[in-house]
Amino acid sequence: MSSSQDKQLPATERKLQKARSDGQAARSRDLSHLAILGVGALALLVLAPWFVEYLQRALRQQLAFDAATVQATGQMLTRLQTVTGIGLLASLAFALLTNTAVLLSSIAAGGWIFSLKPITPQFNRLNPLSGFANLFSKQQLTNVAKMVLMTSILSFVAWRYMRGSIEKMAALVLQPSPMALAHAGQWIVSGMALLLLVVFVFAVIDVPLQAFFFKRRLKMSHEEVKQEHKESDGNPQLKGRQRQRAREIADRASISAVPKADFVVMNPTHYAVALKYDEAAMGAPQVISKGTDLLAFRIRELAQQHGVPVLQSPMLARALYAHAELEQPIPTQLYTAVAQVLAYVYRLKAALRGEGGMPGEQPVPDAHIPPELDPHHKSAAATTADGAAANPLDKL
Repeated sequence: MSSSQDKQLPATERKLQKARSDGQAARSRDLSHLAILGVGALALLVLAPWFVEYLQRALRQQLAFDAATVQATGQMLTRLQTVTGIGLLASLAFALLTNTAVLLSSIAAGGWIFSLKPITPQFNRLNPLSGFANLFSKQQLTNVAKMVLMTSILSFVAWRYMRGSIEKMAALVLQPSPMALAHAGQWIVSGMALLLLVVFVFAVIDVPLQAFFFKRRLKMSHEEVKQEHKESDGNPQLKGRQRQRAREIADRASISAVPKADFVVMNPTHYAVALKYDEAAMGAPQVISKGTDLLAFRIRELAQQHGVPVLQSPMLARALYAHAELEQPIPTQLYTAVAQVLAYVYRLKAALRGEGGMPGEQPVPDAHIPPELDPHHKSAAATTADGAAANPLDKL
Protein backbone atom coordinates (compact mmCIF):
# COMPACT_ATOMS: atom_id res chain seq x y z
CA MET A 1 0.00 0.00 0.00
CA SER A 2 1.20 3.49 -0.86
CA SER A 3 1.20 6.07 1.89
CA SER A 4 -0.27 9.53 1.44
CA GLN A 5 3.24 10.99 1.33
CA ASP A 6 3.99 8.93 -1.80
CA LYS A 7 0.92 10.18 -3.68
CA GLN A 8 2.31 13.23 -5.42
CA LEU A 9 1.08 12.67 -8.99
CA PRO A 10 -2.22 14.16 -10.19
CA ALA A 11 -5.06 11.75 -10.80
CA THR A 12 -5.30 10.30 -14.29
CA GLU A 13 -8.38 10.70 -16.44
CA ARG A 14 -9.26 7.06 -15.83
CA LYS A 15 -9.25 7.50 -12.05
CA LEU A 16 -11.31 10.67 -12.31
CA GLN A 17 -13.87 8.83 -14.42
CA LYS A 18 -13.94 5.95 -11.93
CA ALA A 19 -14.50 8.41 -9.07
CA ARG A 20 -17.42 9.96 -10.95
CA SER A 21 -18.92 6.53 -11.61
CA ASP A 22 -18.69 5.92 -7.85
CA GLY A 23 -20.65 9.12 -7.22
CA GLN A 24 -17.69 11.23 -6.10
CA ALA A 25 -17.31 14.85 -7.18
CA ALA A 26 -16.30 18.22 -5.79
CA ARG A 27 -19.32 19.64 -3.96
CA SER A 28 -19.55 22.98 -2.17
CA ARG A 29 -21.89 23.23 0.82
CA ASP A 30 -21.54 26.98 0.86
CA LEU A 31 -22.84 27.13 -2.71
CA SER A 32 -25.83 25.02 -1.68
CA HIS A 33 -26.44 27.31 1.31
CA LEU A 34 -26.30 30.33 -0.98
CA ALA A 35 -28.77 28.71 -3.37
CA ILE A 36 -31.24 27.90 -0.58
CA LEU A 37 -31.02 31.30 1.07
CA GLY A 38 -30.94 33.26 -2.18
CA VAL A 39 -33.85 31.50 -3.87
CA GLY A 40 -35.83 31.43 -0.63
CA ALA A 41 -35.33 35.14 -0.04
CA LEU A 42 -36.16 35.96 -3.66
CA ALA A 43 -39.31 33.83 -3.52
CA LEU A 44 -40.42 35.54 -0.33
CA LEU A 45 -39.67 38.95 -1.77
CA VAL A 46 -41.67 38.28 -4.93
CA LEU A 47 -44.54 36.39 -3.30
CA ALA A 48 -44.78 38.39 -0.06
CA PRO A 49 -47.18 41.09 -1.39
CA TRP A 50 -49.57 38.53 -2.82
CA PHE A 51 -49.32 36.31 0.26
CA VAL A 52 -49.93 39.22 2.68
CA GLU A 53 -52.93 40.37 0.67
CA TYR A 54 -54.33 36.85 0.58
CA LEU A 55 -53.69 36.41 4.31
CA GLN A 56 -55.55 39.63 5.12
CA ARG A 57 -58.50 38.60 2.97
CA ALA A 58 -58.55 35.11 4.46
CA LEU A 59 -58.47 36.47 8.02
CA ARG A 60 -61.35 38.81 7.30
CA GLN A 61 -63.35 35.89 5.96
CA GLN A 62 -62.43 33.52 8.77
CA LEU A 63 -63.15 36.01 11.52
CA ALA A 64 -66.54 37.01 10.11
CA PHE A 65 -69.27 35.34 12.18
CA ASP A 66 -72.92 36.03 11.40
CA ALA A 67 -76.18 34.24 12.03
CA ALA A 68 -75.75 32.00 8.99
CA THR A 69 -72.33 30.89 10.18
CA VAL A 70 -73.63 30.09 13.63
CA GLN A 71 -76.50 28.08 12.23
CA ALA A 72 -74.28 26.17 9.72
CA THR A 73 -71.15 25.39 11.69
CA GLY A 74 -69.85 23.09 8.93
CA GLN A 75 -68.87 26.14 6.90
CA MET A 76 -66.07 26.87 9.37
CA LEU A 77 -64.48 23.51 8.60
CA THR A 78 -64.78 24.21 4.88
CA ARG A 79 -63.03 27.56 5.35
CA LEU A 80 -60.25 25.92 7.35
CA GLN A 81 -59.73 23.27 4.66
CA THR A 82 -59.49 25.93 1.96
CA VAL A 83 -56.90 27.98 3.85
CA THR A 84 -54.92 24.84 4.76
CA GLY A 85 -54.86 23.71 1.11
CA ILE A 86 -53.58 27.08 -0.03
CA GLY A 87 -50.88 27.00 2.66
CA LEU A 88 -49.77 23.49 1.69
CA LEU A 89 -49.56 24.45 -1.98
CA ALA A 90 -47.50 27.53 -1.15
CA SER A 91 -45.18 25.47 1.06
CA LEU A 92 -44.80 22.82 -1.66
CA ALA A 93 -43.96 25.48 -4.27
CA PHE A 94 -41.41 27.04 -1.91
CA ALA A 95 -39.80 23.64 -1.19
CA LEU A 96 -39.73 22.82 -4.92
CA LEU A 97 -37.95 26.10 -5.71
CA THR A 98 -35.31 25.67 -3.00
CA ASN A 99 -34.66 22.00 -3.87
CA THR A 100 -34.30 22.88 -7.55
CA ALA A 101 -31.82 25.59 -6.59
CA VAL A 102 -29.79 23.09 -4.53
CA LEU A 103 -29.77 20.60 -7.41
CA LEU A 104 -28.62 23.21 -9.92
CA SER A 105 -25.90 24.45 -7.56
CA SER A 106 -24.58 20.90 -7.10
CA ILE A 107 -24.53 20.35 -10.86
CA ALA A 108 -22.74 23.66 -11.36
CA ALA A 109 -20.05 22.71 -8.83
CA GLY A 110 -19.36 19.07 -9.74
CA GLY A 111 -21.43 18.21 -12.79
CA TRP A 112 -24.29 15.74 -13.19
CA ILE A 113 -23.63 12.28 -11.75
CA PHE A 114 -26.16 9.47 -11.50
CA SER A 115 -24.88 6.68 -9.28
CA LEU A 116 -26.46 4.46 -6.63
CA LYS A 117 -23.14 3.51 -5.09
CA PRO A 118 -23.06 6.34 -2.48
CA ILE A 119 -26.29 4.98 -0.93
CA THR A 120 -25.32 1.31 -1.03
CA PRO A 121 -24.24 -0.18 2.33
CA GLN A 122 -20.47 -0.11 2.84
CA PHE A 123 -19.56 -1.83 6.10
CA ASN A 124 -15.93 -0.76 5.90
CA ARG A 125 -17.09 2.76 6.77
CA LEU A 126 -18.24 1.50 10.17
CA ASN A 127 -14.65 1.34 11.39
CA PRO A 128 -14.48 3.92 14.22
CA LEU A 129 -10.70 4.31 13.92
CA SER A 130 -10.81 5.39 10.29
CA GLY A 131 -13.80 7.64 10.99
CA PHE A 132 -11.99 9.24 13.92
CA ALA A 133 -8.94 9.84 11.73
CA ASN A 134 -11.10 11.53 9.07
CA LEU A 135 -12.34 14.00 11.69
CA PHE A 136 -8.84 15.43 11.94
CA SER A 137 -7.92 15.41 8.23
CA LYS A 138 -6.74 18.61 6.61
CA GLN A 139 -9.95 18.97 4.63
CA GLN A 140 -12.17 18.59 7.71
CA LEU A 141 -10.08 21.01 9.76
CA THR A 142 -10.19 23.53 6.91
CA ASN A 143 -13.97 23.17 6.62
CA VAL A 144 -14.42 23.63 10.37
CA ALA A 145 -12.20 26.72 10.36
CA LYS A 146 -14.13 28.11 7.38
CA MET A 147 -17.49 27.53 9.08
CA VAL A 148 -16.30 29.16 12.31
CA LEU A 149 -15.02 32.16 10.36
CA MET A 150 -18.25 32.48 8.36
CA THR A 151 -20.38 32.21 11.51
CA SER A 152 -18.29 34.87 13.20
CA ILE A 153 -18.58 37.23 10.23
CA LEU A 154 -22.33 36.64 9.88
CA SER A 155 -22.83 37.27 13.60
CA PHE A 156 -20.77 40.46 13.43
CA VAL A 157 -22.64 41.76 10.36
CA ALA A 158 -26.02 40.94 11.93
CA TRP A 159 -25.05 42.60 15.21
CA ARG A 160 -23.83 45.78 13.50
CA TYR A 161 -26.93 45.94 11.32
CA MET A 162 -29.36 45.43 14.17
CA ARG A 163 -27.45 47.81 16.43
CA GLY A 164 -27.71 50.62 13.91
CA SER A 165 -31.44 50.17 13.23
CA ILE A 166 -32.95 48.87 16.45
CA GLU A 167 -34.19 52.34 17.48
CA LYS A 168 -35.96 52.87 14.13
CA MET A 169 -37.60 49.45 14.39
CA ALA A 170 -38.77 50.19 17.94
CA ALA A 171 -40.37 53.43 16.73
CA LEU A 172 -42.48 51.57 14.16
CA VAL A 173 -45.04 50.74 16.83
CA LEU A 174 -46.02 54.43 16.80
CA GLN A 175 -46.74 54.43 13.05
CA PRO A 176 -49.85 53.15 11.25
CA SER A 177 -49.83 49.43 10.56
CA PRO A 178 -49.44 49.56 6.72
CA MET A 179 -46.48 51.94 6.93
CA ALA A 180 -44.93 49.97 9.81
CA LEU A 181 -45.23 46.70 7.87
CA ALA A 182 -43.60 48.31 4.79
CA HIS A 183 -40.66 49.60 6.84
CA ALA A 184 -40.29 46.22 8.58
CA GLY A 185 -40.25 44.49 5.19
CA GLN A 186 -37.55 46.80 3.87
CA TRP A 187 -35.50 46.26 7.03
CA ILE A 188 -35.71 42.46 6.67
CA VAL A 189 -34.81 42.59 2.96
CA SER A 190 -31.75 44.79 3.60
CA GLY A 191 -30.54 42.51 6.40
CA MET A 192 -30.99 39.39 4.27
CA ALA A 193 -29.09 41.07 1.42
CA LEU A 194 -26.10 41.69 3.70
CA LEU A 195 -26.12 38.10 4.97
CA LEU A 196 -26.42 36.75 1.42
CA LEU A 197 -23.47 38.89 0.36
CA VAL A 198 -21.31 37.28 3.07
CA VAL A 199 -22.46 33.77 2.08
CA PHE A 200 -21.79 34.61 -1.60
CA VAL A 201 -18.19 35.61 -0.83
CA PHE A 202 -17.60 32.37 1.03
CA ALA A 203 -19.22 30.33 -1.77
CA VAL A 204 -16.91 31.93 -4.34
CA ILE A 205 -13.95 30.85 -2.20
CA ASP A 206 -15.32 27.43 -1.33
CA VAL A 207 -16.03 26.16 -4.88
CA PRO A 208 -12.37 26.14 -6.07
CA LEU A 209 -11.27 25.08 -2.58
CA GLN A 210 -13.43 21.94 -2.68
CA ALA A 211 -12.21 21.17 -6.23
CA PHE A 212 -8.63 21.43 -4.94
CA PHE A 213 -9.34 19.08 -2.02
CA PHE A 214 -11.12 16.62 -4.32
CA LYS A 215 -8.19 16.40 -6.75
CA ARG A 216 -5.73 16.22 -3.88
CA ARG A 217 -7.62 13.32 -2.35
CA LEU A 218 -7.40 11.42 -5.67
CA LYS A 219 -3.66 11.92 -6.14
CA MET A 220 -1.74 8.81 -7.13
CA SER A 221 1.65 7.30 -6.45
CA HIS A 222 4.10 6.17 -9.12
CA GLU A 223 3.19 2.54 -8.45
CA GLU A 224 -0.52 3.25 -8.90
CA VAL A 225 0.13 5.01 -12.20
CA LYS A 226 2.24 2.10 -13.43
CA GLN A 227 -0.41 -0.39 -12.36
CA GLU A 228 -3.10 1.59 -14.13
CA HIS A 229 -1.05 1.68 -17.32
CA LYS A 230 -0.63 -2.08 -17.10
CA GLU A 231 -4.36 -2.56 -16.65
CA SER A 232 -5.26 -0.20 -19.49
CA ASP A 233 -2.60 -1.37 -21.95
CA GLY A 234 -2.60 -4.99 -20.82
CA ASN A 235 0.20 -7.11 -19.44
CA PRO A 236 2.96 -7.26 -22.13
CA GLN A 237 3.62 -10.95 -21.47
CA LEU A 238 -0.07 -11.79 -21.62
CA LYS A 239 -0.50 -9.78 -24.81
CA GLY A 240 2.48 -11.59 -26.31
CA ARG A 241 0.94 -14.96 -25.51
CA GLN A 242 -2.38 -13.82 -26.96
CA ARG A 243 -0.70 -12.71 -30.19
CA GLN A 244 1.14 -16.02 -30.39
CA ARG A 245 -2.11 -17.90 -29.87
CA ALA A 246 -3.88 -15.82 -32.51
CA ARG A 247 -0.98 -16.43 -34.90
CA GLU A 248 -1.22 -20.18 -34.34
CA ILE A 249 -4.97 -20.17 -34.97
CA ALA A 250 -4.46 -18.18 -38.17
CA ASP A 251 -1.75 -20.58 -39.29
CA ARG A 252 -4.06 -23.56 -38.78
CA ALA A 253 -6.86 -21.85 -40.65
CA SER A 254 -4.53 -21.16 -43.58
CA ILE A 255 -3.90 -24.88 -44.26
CA SER A 256 -6.93 -24.97 -46.54
CA ALA A 257 -5.08 -22.61 -48.92
CA VAL A 258 -2.13 -25.02 -49.46
CA PRO A 259 -3.58 -26.61 -52.66
CA LYS A 260 -3.62 -23.14 -54.28
CA ALA A 261 0.10 -22.57 -53.63
CA ASP A 262 2.75 -22.49 -56.38
CA PHE A 263 5.28 -24.22 -54.13
CA VAL A 264 6.11 -25.05 -50.52
CA VAL A 265 9.53 -24.33 -49.06
CA MET A 266 10.46 -26.06 -45.84
CA ASN A 267 13.08 -26.88 -43.29
CA PRO A 268 13.38 -30.67 -43.27
CA THR A 269 11.65 -31.07 -39.90
CA HIS A 270 10.34 -27.87 -38.29
CA TYR A 271 9.17 -25.19 -40.77
CA ALA A 272 6.94 -25.15 -43.86
CA VAL A 273 5.79 -22.12 -45.86
CA ALA A 274 3.45 -22.16 -48.87
CA LEU A 275 3.78 -19.31 -51.38
CA LYS A 276 1.71 -18.12 -54.32
CA TYR A 277 2.39 -15.54 -57.01
CA ASP A 278 -0.11 -14.13 -59.47
CA GLU A 279 1.45 -11.59 -61.82
CA ALA A 280 -1.93 -10.03 -62.63
CA ALA A 281 -3.13 -9.53 -59.04
CA MET A 282 0.04 -9.44 -56.89
CA GLY A 283 2.97 -7.09 -56.84
CA ALA A 284 5.13 -9.71 -55.10
CA PRO A 285 4.79 -13.33 -53.97
CA GLN A 286 2.64 -13.87 -50.89
CA VAL A 287 2.67 -16.43 -48.10
CA ILE A 288 -0.73 -18.17 -48.01
CA SER A 289 0.06 -20.79 -45.36
CA LYS A 290 2.81 -21.51 -42.84
CA GLY A 291 3.39 -23.65 -39.78
CA THR A 292 5.88 -25.47 -37.58
CA ASP A 293 6.38 -29.05 -36.41
CA LEU A 294 3.19 -31.12 -36.90
CA LEU A 295 1.54 -28.28 -38.78
CA ALA A 296 4.54 -28.15 -41.12
CA PHE A 297 4.22 -31.88 -41.85
CA ARG A 298 0.51 -31.42 -42.55
CA ILE A 299 1.30 -28.63 -45.04
CA ARG A 300 3.83 -30.88 -46.78
CA GLU A 301 1.33 -33.76 -46.96
CA LEU A 302 -1.38 -31.58 -48.47
CA ALA A 303 1.08 -30.13 -50.98
CA GLN A 304 2.16 -33.62 -52.08
CA GLN A 305 -1.46 -34.79 -52.36
CA HIS A 306 -2.30 -31.91 -54.70
CA GLY A 307 0.90 -31.94 -56.72
CA VAL A 308 2.38 -28.76 -55.25
CA PRO A 309 6.21 -28.81 -55.42
CA VAL A 310 7.92 -29.11 -52.01
CA LEU A 311 11.47 -27.73 -51.91
CA GLN A 312 14.11 -27.82 -49.19
CA SER A 313 15.58 -24.46 -48.15
CA PRO A 314 16.05 -24.24 -44.35
CA MET A 315 17.11 -20.58 -44.03
CA LEU A 316 14.47 -19.36 -46.48
CA ALA A 317 11.74 -21.32 -44.73
CA ARG A 318 12.73 -19.95 -41.33
CA ALA A 319 13.03 -16.38 -42.61
CA LEU A 320 9.66 -16.49 -44.35
CA TYR A 321 7.97 -17.98 -41.30
CA ALA A 322 9.44 -15.33 -38.98
CA HIS A 323 9.01 -12.21 -41.13
CA ALA A 324 6.26 -12.81 -43.72
CA GLU A 325 2.60 -12.30 -42.82
CA LEU A 326 -0.26 -14.30 -44.28
CA GLU A 327 -1.83 -12.83 -47.43
CA GLN A 328 0.83 -10.10 -47.46
CA PRO A 329 3.80 -9.54 -49.81
CA ILE A 330 7.05 -11.09 -48.65
CA PRO A 331 9.85 -8.83 -47.33
CA THR A 332 11.88 -7.16 -50.06
CA GLN A 333 15.11 -8.68 -48.68
CA LEU A 334 13.80 -12.12 -49.72
CA TYR A 335 12.80 -11.22 -53.29
CA THR A 336 15.96 -12.64 -54.84
CA ALA A 337 15.81 -15.97 -53.00
CA VAL A 338 12.10 -16.47 -53.67
CA ALA A 339 12.50 -15.45 -57.32
CA GLN A 340 15.24 -18.07 -57.74
CA VAL A 341 12.99 -20.79 -56.28
CA LEU A 342 9.99 -19.56 -58.28
CA ALA A 343 11.99 -19.73 -61.54
CA TYR A 344 12.97 -23.30 -60.73
CA VAL A 345 9.30 -24.18 -60.04
CA TYR A 346 8.18 -22.66 -63.37
CA ARG A 347 10.81 -24.70 -65.27
CA LEU A 348 9.73 -27.83 -63.37
CA LYS A 349 6.05 -27.33 -64.19
CA ALA A 350 6.88 -26.63 -67.84
CA ALA A 351 8.89 -29.85 -68.03
CA LEU A 352 5.99 -31.81 -66.50
CA ARG A 353 3.72 -30.40 -69.22
CA GLY A 354 6.20 -31.54 -71.87
CA GLU A 355 7.26 -28.02 -72.79
CA GLY A 356 10.94 -28.39 -71.96
CA GLY A 357 13.59 -30.47 -70.29
CA MET A 358 13.68 -31.24 -66.60
CA PRO A 359 15.69 -28.70 -64.61
CA GLY A 360 18.72 -29.80 -62.69
CA GLU A 361 19.04 -30.15 -58.94
CA GLN A 362 16.72 -27.82 -57.04
CA PRO A 363 18.33 -24.52 -56.01
CA VAL A 364 19.23 -23.77 -52.41
CA PRO A 365 18.95 -19.94 -52.31
CA ASP A 366 20.18 -19.51 -48.74
CA ALA A 367 23.12 -17.43 -49.98
CA HIS A 368 20.67 -14.62 -50.88
CA ILE A 369 19.12 -14.41 -47.39
CA PRO A 370 20.46 -11.77 -44.96
CA PRO A 371 21.61 -13.53 -41.77
CA GLU A 372 19.63 -11.12 -39.55
CA LEU A 373 16.36 -12.51 -41.00
CA ASP A 374 17.14 -16.03 -39.82
CA PRO A 375 15.84 -16.55 -36.24
CA HIS A 376 18.29 -19.42 -35.73
CA HIS A 377 21.18 -17.16 -36.66
CA LYS A 378 20.05 -14.61 -34.03
CA SER A 379 19.81 -17.22 -31.28
CA ALA A 380 23.21 -18.64 -32.21
CA ALA A 381 24.76 -15.17 -32.17
CA ALA A 382 23.23 -14.49 -28.76
CA THR A 383 24.55 -17.79 -27.42
CA THR A 384 28.02 -17.00 -28.74
CA ALA A 385 27.93 -13.55 -27.17
CA ASP A 386 26.84 -15.00 -23.83
CA GLY A 387 29.61 -17.56 -23.97
CA ALA A 388 32.17 -14.88 -24.75
CA ALA A 389 30.94 -12.78 -21.85
CA ALA A 390 30.98 -15.73 -19.49
CA ASN A 391 34.45 -16.93 -20.54
CA PRO A 392 36.56 -13.88 -21.50
CA LEU A 393 39.83 -15.91 -21.11
CA ASP A 394 38.83 -18.45 -23.82
CA LYS A 395 40.37 -16.19 -26.48
CA LEU A 396 43.75 -16.25 -24.77
